[in-house]
Amino acid sequence: MSTSTETSLVPFDEAITRYDPVMGLEIHIELNTATKMFCGCPTEFGAEPNTQVCPVCMALPGALPVVNAKAVESAIRMGLALNCEIATWCRFARKNYFYPDMPKNFQTSQYDEPIAFDGFVDVTVVDEKAGDSEVFRIEIERAHMEEDTGKALHVGGSTGRIHGADHSLVDYNRAGIPLIEIVTRTIEVPAAKAPAVARAFVSHVRDLIGGLGVSDVRMDQGSLRADVNLSLKPQGADTLGTRSETKNVNSFRSVERAVRHEVSRHAGILDAGGSVLQETRHFQETTGTTLAGREKSDADDYRYFPEPDLAPVSPSREWVEELRATLPEPPAERRARLQQEWKFSDLDMRDTLGAGALDLIAATIDAGASPQTARKWWLGEMARRANEQGADLDALGITPDQVAQIQALIDAGRINDKLARQVFDGVIAGEGTPDEVVAARGLEVVSDDGALGEAVDRAIVGDPDAAQKVRDGKVAAAGALIGAVMKEMRGQADAARVRELLMQKLS
Repeated sequence: MSTSTETSLVPFDEAITRYDPVMGLEIHIELNTATKMFCGCPTEFGAEPNTQVCPVCMALPGALPVVNAKAVESAIRMGLALNCEIATWCRFARKNYFYPDMPKNFQTSQYDEPIAFDGFVDVTVVDEKAGDSEVFRIEIERAHMEEDTGKALHVGGSTGRIHGADHSLVDYNRAGIPLIEIVTRTIEVPAAKAPAVARAFVSHVRDLIGGLGVSDVRMDQGSLRADVNLSLKPQGADTLGTRSETKNVNSFRSVERAVRHEVSRHAGILDAGGSVLQETRHFQETTGTTLAGREKSDADDYRYFPEPDLAPVSPSREWVEELRATLPEPPAERRARLQQEWKFSDLDMRDTLGAGALDLIAATIDAGASPQTARKWWLGEMARRANEQGADLDALGITPDQVAQIQALIDAGRINDKLARQVFDGVIAGEGTPDEVVAARGLEVVSDDGALGEAVDRAIVGDPDAAQKVRDGKVAAAGALIGAVMKEMRGQADAARVRELLMQKLS
C-alpha cells in the first residue's frame, strides 16, 4: 500500500473535484512583554545566543516560576478581541515531550482550562477574478497561554535544516518568552476557497493583534507563526480524513501555498489507495512544497497534568471589563471608516483588502502621504515587486514611513515618479534613507533654467521638423522635443519647466 512518502501530486483544481479539504489553523503569537512568561529575563530579539537565560527558564533544580501579570493582561485583551469568553478560573499544565530546544523536557502551557475560549472572527476573502468578496466566520476554539521554546541552529548543509547538517547548536534566549496560541475549530468552506480563507484568517489575526499593541506580529522574526492542519474527505462523506500539520509557516502567501500543496499531496496518496500519515510537515519556501517532520502525537501522548508550581489565574469580571474598554475599533468598523475618510470606491477598497495593503496604506497616510498616492505606490509599484519576488508586501524591505518620505520628495519637486522607482531600488537594497539614496545616486530633478534651456536648444536643433510644427500651432508635436530633453537628462529634468521653456523659445 502507498504511504505519504510515496506521493504523486494531483493538481489542486482536479483534487477538489473529488475531495473536500478540512482545515484547522493554529497561530502562535509572541507577546512583547519586557520579560519572559515565568521569570525576569529580558525578551529583546537578536541578542547574543544564551545571554538572556536564568535558572528558571533553564529549568535548574529548585528554580520556581512566577506568572507574568502583563502577559495575562495581554491574553485577556486578545481573547476579547477574538470575541471569546474569558475564564473565571484557569490554570497551567505541563505538556511533556522531549525536544533539544526545550530545557525543561516539558512545556508550561494550558490544556483543558484555557484563559479564553468559544470565540469567532469574520474574515473577508476577495476574489479578484470574480470581482467580488465574501465573508467567512471562523470559530475560535481557544486562545491559551504558554511559553515559547528555544531555537535550534543547524550548522552545515545547504538548507539550514537538520537533514544534512554537520551539527546543531541551541539558543535558549527564546525559551520562556510568553506565547498565546490561537486554535480554530474545524474550518469547512467551499473547496476552491480554502487556501484563500486560510490566508485571510492569518492576515486578519495579524492585523487584529497588531492593533492591540501586545505583539509586533512580525512573521519574518517568528513573533507570529502559523500551523496549518489539513485533511481531505471524499465529497459527500461525513468522516474526516487523517490530518497533517505543516508547522511554523511564516508568510501569508506561504499559508495559502501550504494549503494548496497539502491538498494535492493528500489527494495523490488517497488516489493511489494509500493512507495519509499523521505527522508534522515543514514548508519549503523555495519550492512551495512540504517535507516530512515527525509523527504527530495526540493529546494523550503528552501526559498533561496540572503545573504544581503555579497558582491558578482568576481574573475578576471588573478587570475583564476594564480591559474590554481598552480594545481598539473593530476591524469591520475601521475599514468602513477608512474607506469614507480616504474617499475610496468599493472597488478601491476591495483591491486594497485583496492585496493585504490596508494597514500599509494607513501607516503611509499617517506618515504624511495622501490616500491616493499611498494607494498608488502600494497597489502599483510595491505589488509588482511583491509578485516578482513571490513575497508579501510587508516583506519587501521598505516601510510605510519610507514610502511617505519618497512621496514627499516628489511633492517637493526634488524627484519625479520615474526617479522615485530608482529611489525605491536603493532603499530596498539597503543604501540608506530616501534622501541619502537621492544624494548618492544623483537622482535630484534638474530645474535650473540654464541647464534646461541648453538642453531645449539642442532638442530643437536635433528635430527641426517637430520644432516647426510647434511654431505652426501643432502643440502635440512638443512631446517629441520634451522626450528628447528628458532622455538627454536621464529623466531628471523638470518636465513642466521643460515644456514652459520650449514653448517660450518656439512661440
